[in-house]
Amino acid sequence: MILNTGGRTDTVQYYTKWLLKRIEERYVLSRNPLFPNKVTRYELTPDAVDCMVFCSKDYTPILPYIRTIADRFHTYFHYTITAYGKDVEPGVPSIDESMDTLVRLSEIVGKKRVTWRYDPVLLTETYTVEKHLDTFAYMTERLAPHVDHCIFSFVEMYKKLETNMPELISLTENDRERLAEGLGRIAGQNGLLIQTCGTNGDYTRYGIQTSGCMTLDTLGSANNVRFRSLKHKGMREGCHCIESRDIGAYDTCLNGCKYCYANKNPQKARDNYKLHDSDSPLLLGHVKSTDIIQQGNQKSYLQNDSRR
Repeated sequence: MILNTGGRTDTVQYYTKWLLKRIEERYVLSRNPLFPNKVTRYELTPDAVDCMVFCSKDYTPILPYIRTIADRFHTYFHYTITAYGKDVEPGVPSIDESMDTLVRLSEIVGKKRVTWRYDPVLLTETYTVEKHLDTFAYMTERLAPHVDHCIFSFVEMYKKLETNMPELISLTENDRERLAEGLGRIAGQNGLLIQTCGTNGDYTRYGIQTSGCMTLDTLGSANNVRFRSLKHKGMREGCHCIESRDIGAYDTCLNGCKYCYANKNPQKARDNYKLHDSDSPLLLGHVKSTDIIQQGNQKSYLQNDSRR
């Protein structure tokens, strides 16, 4: 099983104490977002988790503990650092602070286990194509020696954005071409591999590869292990990732990013945060008498694993 700690919320930035307690107690409970009375239990042991994947915009809270986790588990780390400021990402550290933290993370776990995410790419009157390319060039010069590769994607124009981010400017095909050409060129000049994730369109002519952000090849290479050759079903159209199990919860991230797909609105996340108990096996609240707890399927993807 591939364990995803950061698909529904920024667990690392806001719930590190809880995550460490779950690892210490060797299990976690995850509530089904569609059927709230259904709760799944996952064992958090190296023999039950093929790889523990992290995704965060601030690894500062967990840095002191990363080595102990990475020494026990196969791990992989996505670090999202974009061009945006507090006007778009209110709870996220500055670009320079974030880059400093990424470098420290890479020094601990090694660059093969770290991916820089520059996504979503969106346009406003402030964040123009030129602004993106200038900022990306500045960041790439610093980060290229410390990451395995870079992933970017264009913003998905889902309905919530009409309310949460009315200043958003729709990307034209010309915008996408200019951005892809510029990002690919800058990455190439710095020896940085770059790929899209969840973005329809072929930009290989600009040196940009198309792949999933969480594939067995990537995770296996980073951890020097071999996975079976399996089809990657993906999570949505354009996604080429391997199936994973997420232990987070929607509407719990306090970053307040305007483009966020995982929060209905910032106030809902703040309200839910009050329900968090770092000693609970659930990220939010506690187990109820009406809950149905079932053991999760933790079938291994590793080659020659007896759990297959």
